[in-house]
Amino acid sequence: MKHQDDCTPHFNYVGERFADLQLLRYRLEGFEQLSLCQKQLVYCLSQATLYGRDITFDQFGKYNLRIRKLLEAVYTSESTDRETDDFKAMEVYLKRLWFSNGIYHHYACDKFEAGFSPEWLEEAMGKVCTAQLPLADGESLEELKAQLFPVIFNPDILPKRVNKADGQDLIVTSACHFYDGVTQAEAEAYYQQLKEAAAGDRQPVSYGLNTTLVKDATGIHEVVWSVNGRYAPAIRQIVYWLEQAKLVAENERQARVIGLLIDYYTTGDLRLFNDYCIEWVGEHEGRIDFVNGFIEVYGDPLGLKGSWEGIVEYKDLEATKRTQAISSNAQWFEDHSPVDPRFRKPHVKGVTANAICAAMLGGDEYPSTAIGINLPNADWIRAEYGSKSITISNITDAYNKAAHGNGFKEEFVADEATLQLIDRYGDVCDDLHTDLHECLGHGSGRLLPGTDPDALKAYGNTIEEARADLFGLYYIADQKLLDLGLVPDAEAYKSQYYSYMMNGLMTQLIRIEPGRQIEEAHMRNRALIAHWCYEQGGEVVTLEKRGGKTYVRINDYEALRGLFARLLAEIQRIKSEGDFETARQLVERYAIKVDAELHQEVLDRYKQLNLAPYKGFLNPQLIPVRDEQGEICDIRADYSESYSQQMLRYSRDYATLI
Repeated sequence: MKHQDDCTPHFNYVGERFADLQLLRYRLEGFEQLSLCQKQLVYCLSQATLYGRDITFDQFGKYNLRIRKLLEAVYTSESTDRETDDFKAMEVYLKRLWFSNGIYHHYACDKFEAGFSPEWLEEAMGKVCTAQLPLADGESLEELKAQLFPVIFNPDILPKRVNKADGQDLIVTSACHFYDGVTQAEAEAYYQQLKEAAAGDRQPVSYGLNTTLVKDATGIHEVVWSVNGRYAPAIRQIVYWLEQAKLVAENERQARVIGLLIDYYTTGDLRLFNDYCIEWVGEHEGRIDFVNGFIEVYGDPLGLKGSWEGIVEYKDLEATKRTQAISSNAQWFEDHSPVDPRFRKPHVKGVTANAICAAMLGGDEYPSTAIGINLPNADWIRAEYGSKSITISNITDAYNKAAHGNGFKEEFVADEATLQLIDRYGDVCDDLHTDLHECLGHGSGRLLPGTDPDALKAYGNTIEEARADLFGLYYIADQKLLDLGLVPDAEAYKSQYYSYMMNGLMTQLIRIEPGRQIEEAHMRNRALIAHWCYEQGGEVVTLEKRGGKTYVRINDYEALRGLFARLLAEIQRIKSEGDFETARQLVERYAIKVDAELHQEVLDRYKQLNLAPYKGFLNPQLIPVRDEQGEICDIRADYSESYSQQMLRYSRDYATLI
């Protein structure tokens, strides 16, 4: 593990800040030591990653791409007066739009408020060359304005990208672009019929993962996302660069993995996606790996449709020793889990874990990215073939360096002794909890025969994240981690317990506007765990007032571990049995509501620190270096691009759908 001060002096991790966002940079540690063939593979896969950008924009809102192109045209036009308040407000709006892949907040899913006037935008766009505007054939400026201005300026039109409010039609009230003309009831009935028709299939597909569900004059049907379907211009570019990557694959199996992904993109056949996932899980020899496709379903209120995402990675060989120590003992952790034995896997298969360096982020993983990933998501593939888990070491390293000395912990941690505990063990235990969450948590447990993996519906993502978090929380305090040499002593786990409870009960509220409730699945998961333990534990965890400020106090760490075990057992039962009603009750009771007085206090205290609550990343630019004969002799990583330069370059060089 690297120390906080072990960084290249000239490399600046902290970049631009605006609104509630802070841009960071991540460094490609060890990239120079890769072979030329490996660098070329990273480059080709990175191109395939960047070409998916427009897909994510469209998935996150029907009008996102046209609004982006309109505002970019105004932003770059020489005729635009850049000194007005309206322009400066539009600039912030555009930067937020770039960050969120659309006009909705990347975490809260609420539509951004335009701080500029429609009159100013109308005048500004009138001065722009019409060839630069997103005009359809024969469309006038007035028609463009009539379509886009209400979406931009009227807060009541398409106000939320993903709505999860209990009792509402989650499709009709969500602006995400996965459905067209259907209601929630119609969509659920459509996919239930498909599942019933395939009852008994031991290798089911992920129904709806790569389609838009449409209702038109012909009825309800799916439009597939493929080389010859929706998003074809983008997918063809992705496939081209995957074909180039296949030519420089590190081994035959890696080439087969890429080939199966190409076949899946070409046909849209979800059976081929299953084949690809199985082959991908089994490829371990190469140092380079990637995720590319319609993967996570958090962006769909029904949890069916996969948002497009991409990440290119290479193994961090030193840090991987830690993750492999965990994965090689996966069966022990499963056997000793505090859940009902009926819900444990009798034979854990194919669990692998690596610490990796991200080399390129794209789609739903950019600019805001995960710090750990566990795939594939299909439960039956996990059970029969295993899963791959990654912890992104250069991303967590950038987070740690950017947070060093910012005053956050000093403001919210209860006392000096706890602060010293977190300073001493926090980074180690944060990484370990991520490893346990991704490698073992998501891969643990099993569904009972006949349980629909989508039975928990809108609550499924929150329950699954809580299950993985609880698995990590329970085991980070276990003697086994000491035996494996993964923690320095028996006190280390307390830093994670305190940080987690403080975050779930208090400090994650900095990401919520006054008067709002918790909506994002990961935040709901943390709130569920923290508030359940706070309520059920009596005096185990308390909130104390001192000097007008609220602090979390953990009075019995061992008892808190027992609470985590109890809740893990119940959450696993809910998942294994598909108990929708209990899932709904748990989430609605513990995971959503916000104490207004405590919320305002946390916001006021955080404001004094002058920090941004959300972080995202600029990608390095990978530049081929050619010799005198024009042959590629190296790939160079350049970190000099500004945020606006990178976003405008992506909009210019990787635009496929507008």
